[in-house]
Amino acid sequence: MCRLFGMTTGGPRVRATFWLLDAPDSLRAQSRRMPDGTGLGWFSLGEEPVRDRAPVAAFRDADFNAEARHVVSHTFISHVRYASTGAPDVHNSHPFVMDDRLFAHNGVVRGVDVLDSWLTDVDRALIQGQTDSEFVFAYITAEIRRRGDTASGLIAAVRRIAAELPIFALNILLAESGRLWALRYPDTHELWVTTPHLTEPGAEHHLGAGREQGRVKVAAHREPTPACVLASERLDDDPGWRLLDAGELLLVDGMEASSLFPFNAPAHPLTAADLSGAESTSQA
Repeated sequence: MCRLFGMTTGGPRVRATFWLLDAPDSLRAQSRRMPDGTGLGWFSLGEEPVRDRAPVAAFRDADFNAEARHVVSHTFISHVRYASTGAPDVHNSHPFVMDDRLFAHNGVVRGVDVLDSWLTDVDRALIQGQTDSEFVFAYITAEIRRRGDTASGLIAAVRRIAAELPIFALNILLAESGRLWALRYPDTHELWVTTPHLTEPGAEHHLGAGREQGRVKVAAHREPTPACVLASERLDDDPGWRLLDAGELLLVDGMEASSLFPFNAPAHPLTAADLSGAESTSQA
């Protein structure tokens, strides 16, 4: 299945090198099993979302490896893709950007034609690819616009999708400058969180720095910075990882984290036996 990664410090700009490249189960390592696309998104000094995507595995992508080492931001979203809908193509690679937000998805949602019918021409103009993920994001974006609030729009959109469309999994990372939402829905795929981890501002976070009581030791002259990290699987053996509950919507605002459980079970759940060959392979 595709893999998600999210990280936010609540303000200080850092590199995500350790998690993306150097951790025992980094995104680069996972991409050897997820070969259909890679992407990294972050926020610029002007607080605008920036992303770089390619329809190749992360371990083969020179740009991904260079950006993982050099880009500094307070918030990152990354994704390695195993395609279920939409061919390997730059426009089908995550993360997506709409209305100054970054978005990545892991799972399968059927009924893209129905989702499309819920969109206006203005909503639809933001879509560049063919994936269920991008249509889901376009609908979430439309609901946020209508309601004027990110959390309310996200919840309303997921509730309607869950009530009317067949779902296998809808694990989501959604970021805007200063805030990050993570959803595990329902319990098909895992989504893990750990916070805080200590990272050197403006410097790489290396396992070689040594561990002390589940934290990373940093140089004495550096001010340690806590970071919340989310991932589809635990990236290292730190005991601080927690599996999100099924249906849990986690909001990290600055470094304040809170959880909501606003969703009923999907009305039309898909099982592994319901998936097509390509879907089944991608979700394994």
